[in-house]
Amino acid sequence: MKRILYISYDGMTDQLGQSQVIPYLRELSKAGYSFHLLSAEKKERLEKTGDQIKKLLEEASIDWTTMLFKRNPPVLSKLMDQRKLNKMAADICRKEKIDLVHCRSYVPAAAGLKISKKFRIPFLFDMRGFWVDERVDSGLWNLKNPLFKLLYKTYKRKEQNYFDQSAHIISLTQKGKEELVRNYKVPAEKVTVIPCCADMEHFDFHSISADVQRETKKNLGIPEGKKILSYLGSLGGWYMTDAMLDFFAVMHRQDNQTVFLFITHDNKEDIIAKSVAKDIPADAIVIQPAGRNDVPLYLSLSNWNIFFIKDAYSKKASSPTKQGEVMAMGIPVICNDIGDTGTIINDSGAGLLVKSFDTDEYETISRRVLQMPETDKENIRLSACKYYDLMEGAERYKNVYGKLLN
Repeated sequence: MKRILYISYDGMTDQLGQSQVIPYLRELSKAGYSFHLLSAEKKERLEKTGDQIKKLLEEASIDWTTMLFKRNPPVLSKLMDQRKLNKMAADICRKEKIDLVHCRSYVPAAAGLKISKKFRIPFLFDMRGFWVDERVDSGLWNLKNPLFKLLYKTYKRKEQNYFDQSAHIISLTQKGKEELVRNYKVPAEKVTVIPCCADMEHFDFHSISADVQRETKKNLGIPEGKKILSYLGSLGGWYMTDAMLDFFAVMHRQDNQTVFLFITHDNKEDIIAKSVAKDIPADAIVIQPAGRNDVPLYLSLSNWNIFFIKDAYSKKASSPTKQGEVMAMGIPVICNDIGDTGTIINDSGAGLLVKSFDTDEYETISRRVLQMPETDKENIRLSACKYYDLMEGAERYKNVYGKLLN
């Protein structure tokens, strides 16, 4: 049985770890691979759900080692995390016969590259996006600041090393792969595209009854007959909260029977305040936090789902986790073209693309949305299965592992 060290700077107690790491590892464990998972966890989340996640991993025979994720001081905390991650990863390799190190994103890749050289084992770079450019595009690294300019140049050199010295690369998007081949001189055969997939058994509208939906709407204070636009996940950052509220303001003016349901843990008062400032009635906004197990139920109430993401160079490699989950629930998507998002929406007919963030475009798209015939949930779900099925994603990982380990 081949032994794999999987390193993630995202925590398993985070939603992302539970949707985009653990399901894959469980499937790959069934295929005969043995895992030691090393992850950085937020202290409060580890204390709250760590035992639950540990039990879940133990059931899949996955060993789990954790370190605490540092937030402060800025920049220095990341360097401290990097040193600790490097040491812990090397210690695991000394104690165990590791055959492959699988690194999720850039901080783990730095540890993986050292391990690859020291222990002479292949290093799989699961890049998750152009992380260095994301720091600049998001405004975290202002290149007018000499420190951030130095960091950018340093990490771009490191990034090229990861591309050159990894045994294989995983890109979330076809556009990301094309960028690697064109501008980073990576051979095409060295890159496999695996988007952020969804568990089609977990996200399935067939499993939710109309009676449960009616009761849930009642509990949320949403009268029958209202049409629901939903948003799933955290707000801010790359997600354009103001633009999405502007879109809904236009939609609500066209049809005052619409409601905007936010399925999020973000602060309720902040969302309401922003909505009221845009002349959206407070009773047209509903905010509901949800754990992973409850997300499908709340999504199932939706007539449509929306997400707008800031466009930037680094977003060529972005695959929104929520897209596969929403489409698996048979819900049409209103979004902009980021990574492969636009291609998938156009090819599948699973929603509408906003081409600009202005009132005229919002009026055009919302009118089309409101005039849509009844949604063909089955076809949207079939498209989700085509592009985002977790089983297909796991199969692609198996193929990569097979190439690197045989």
